[in-house]
Amino acid sequence: MRFQFSNFRSRLLLNGSVLLTLALVVANSVLAQDTIPVPGPPRSVSIPAVKESKLKNGLTVAVIEKTNNPLVTVQLLVRAGASNETIRKAGLANIAASMLTKGTKTRSAEQIAEQMEFLGGSINSGGGWNNSAVTIGITSDKLEQAMAIMSDVALEPSFKGEELDLLKSQSIDELKFSLTQPGFLANYVGSVYTNGEHPAGGTPASLESLSVSDVQQFYSKNFNPANAVLIFTGDVSAAKANSLAETYFSKWISNDRIVTNMSATTAGTVASKDIVRRILVVDMPNSGQASVNYVKAIYGLGRKSADYYSSSVLNSLLGGGYSSRLNQEIRIKRGLSYGAGSGFAWRDGRTNFATRTQTKNESAAQVAELVIAELKRLGETTAAADELNPRKAVLTGGFGRNLETTGGLGGALGELYSFGISTGELNKYVGNVNAVTDANVKDFAIRHLNGGDIIIVGDYTAFKDDLAKRFPNMKIDVVKVDELNIESPTLRKSDIP
Repeated sequence: MRFQFSNFRSRLLLNGSVLLTLALVVANSVLAQDTIPVPGPPRSVSIPAVKESKLKNGLTVAVIEKTNNPLVTVQLLVRAGASNETIRKAGLANIAASMLTKGTKTRSAEQIAEQMEFLGGSINSGGGWNNSAVTIGITSDKLEQAMAIMSDVALEPSFKGEELDLLKSQSIDELKFSLTQPGFLANYVGSVYTNGEHPAGGTPASLESLSVSDVQQFYSKNFNPANAVLIFTGDVSAAKANSLAETYFSKWISNDRIVTNMSATTAGTVASKDIVRRILVVDMPNSGQASVNYVKAIYGLGRKSADYYSSSVLNSLLGGGYSSRLNQEIRIKRGLSYGAGSGFAWRDGRTNFATRTQTKNESAAQVAELVIAELKRLGETTAAADELNPRKAVLTGGFGRNLETTGGLGGALGELYSFGISTGELNKYVGNVNAVTDANVKDFAIRHLNGGDIIIVGDYTAFKDDLAKRFPNMKIDVVKVDELNIESPTLRKSDIP
């Protein structure tokens, strides 16, 4: 009995020692978290040269060969998208591009999907603001079979009425649901109210209005080999890629039309010394949360601008990740949101800037004030190296990781072709980001970020008084969500001409 007790006591002492050791380890770990690790030295990114050629019909063929794995991504990119449609036909570019995989003259939508699945690959199509694309991902040994399907989809679409009706119905249902979400609705309204554009995904009315004739006309006008580039990335040689392009795309006949991007490059935006020009509230009673956004259209600053790199570093500093200033102030320090961020949407000759976050309705006005304070700080102070360098590392690290995949590499190359930028820019990215100084960031903020709009979507009754108190000299424009119509000059259904 004594032996058993002694053994029990020994185990107790041993367990207590282990628990004490664990407690010390946890305590040291907590203390260690107070010291942010210093980022390592910048890593270079070396991308193989782009091998470019042209078919006789004007189609550009671009190839980056990477043989470290047997995968290939092929993207047919057409330089036409939502910028080439009107608000009355908003969503047409995406619908037209999406219809390409919904059937051809020899294959049904089901056959296209089944044949690509049998090959172990994928095929997708769709349209954004600046371009439209068909993309396949496939192993290199099945590339030729996949290219046959891809060319059929891109060059011989059937545009069947029943497929269009189904796609429209799905798109409208998805959009109507999205419009009940404060964050989505804020972006939707901001595209018109601030940016002078239209939602690239369309409106319920515009999507409903689309006909087979609309789709066919958009396709015939904009899908032109002289206005397109066929991008190969992965385990394929330039010789093989050019041979496949010739076999499957040389029959594509050019319509000799020069397609131009319809994005506005100038506008009558009044210069402002103040951060906020207007405040718009879309009143959504009983919404679970409020979406708080700062939106600014910046004209004369296109993707080709040298300021692109300053803007990228600024965005990383302000709202480009968990450690960014907005997230630090709004989420980490105050617990007012699950996350806050910012971003630029690039066009030809302009860019749209926005911050975004969601919070409880009662704190919407406070969050708006915090966002403005952070925007002001960008132009009033300079960032120290121990803050700026890690934010640069986030950019260059993400860039390098993205280019490790054939899809990411093809997407980066496609962006350059969309804006007419030299493909050599890929190998300059890391150096250009690291060359940005704190003075560049401050100068960019002073020149470009003033005079935007605060857009809040939420239950106005919950933050009405606080908003008026925090912004006593600002007129607050309030639109009831049931009255909202973005085709109206005042955003109200009652004021549609």
